[in-house]
Amino acid sequence: MSNVFRDLLKKVGSGNHTAENLTRAEAATATKMMLLGEAKPAQIGAFLIAHRIRRPTGEELAGMLDAFDELGPKLHPIAATPPAMILGIPYDGRTRTAPISPVTALLLAAAGQPVVMHGGDRLPTKYGLPLVDIWQGLGVNWTALTLAKTQQVFEQTGIGFIYIPVHFPLTNTIWEYRDQLGKRPPLATMELIWCPYAGDAHIVAGFVHPPTEGMFQVALKLRGVTKFTLVKGLEGSCDLPRDRTAIIALSQAPQQIERLFLSPHDYGFTTKNVPLGNTEELLAEIQGVLAGEPSEFMQTALWNGGFYLWRSGICSDMPSGIALATELFTNGTVAAKLQELKQMVNSAAETFVKQV
Repeated sequence: MSNVFRDLLKKVGSGNHTAENLTRAEAATATKMMLLGEAKPAQIGAFLIAHRIRRPTGEELAGMLDAFDELGPKLHPIAATPPAMILGIPYDGRTRTAPISPVTALLLAAAGQPVVMHGGDRLPTKYGLPLVDIWQGLGVNWTALTLAKTQQVFEQTGIGFIYIPVHFPLTNTIWEYRDQLGKRPPLATMELIWCPYAGDAHIVAGFVHPPTEGMFQVALKLRGVTKFTLVKGLEGSCDLPRDRTAIIALSQAPQQIERLFLSPHDYGFTTKNVPLGNTEELLAEIQGVLAGEPSEFMQTALWNGGFYLWRSGICSDMPSGIALATELFTNGTVAAKLQELKQMVNSAAETFVKQV
């Protein structure tokens, strides 16, 4: 089988003049062979760095997603009117700006919009603050749940989290290569638009470089995804920036894309991103938002919350989204959602430990 992989490696690693793009099927085969350990370690390292240098195509990303769909976990569909929002955020975390996505997820779920997130621990290449650490600081330990228990929590609360070290262990060895290479391979791009949910989904992903957005659009079209939102967000996340106009691509039927430019100033927000201090400071900021206290971080929560409440269809426009977000934060509804989530996760974790 390593000879098969060698032929795929030759295609992507032959240099500027002779390298060839992989077909969708070939990209899926290469991804599966790496995850299953059928390719040799030297081949995997060479492939990842060669593909990084050449950059993936949208068709190749679609093939990688095919492999993840075949081998990876999925939450089962739940009874919900709006499609579940899948928030795709870089697995290697944040180092400069305070992440708001867990607060956004709580707000959306409190308003009736199901949310699925996915990620792991502190991972290469940035080793930044991961989502799972923020959730744990809020009293929600996703790492202690099986996939079945996560499904139960998702069905009850509208929030699910795929913890890849446990739910998708085939990816664990790939992280060693990422650390040793010191660069994000194309798999890191693909993960942003991976959908570990078997039901009707709304893919939300962040990006940094404009070519990435184009690759996303091609891959999603090939995969038949009709509902997506792509954000030039903070550190490649889907958190809207406040220090500049947010550049966003919105899918519109039939097979049309709308370019949206959102200026925080137009909605009364100051143009300032909240810097990331230590984890304790971030958790204190989040608790302040959940208590309805005014702050710069509350401004970030309202800016993002208003947009995603509107984009989900719960609100008709940005001003009404911001108004609803303000109401749900100040009247304690979002804080109550966190308490519900904590109780469900802790109960599921305790049941799992007793069974073991």
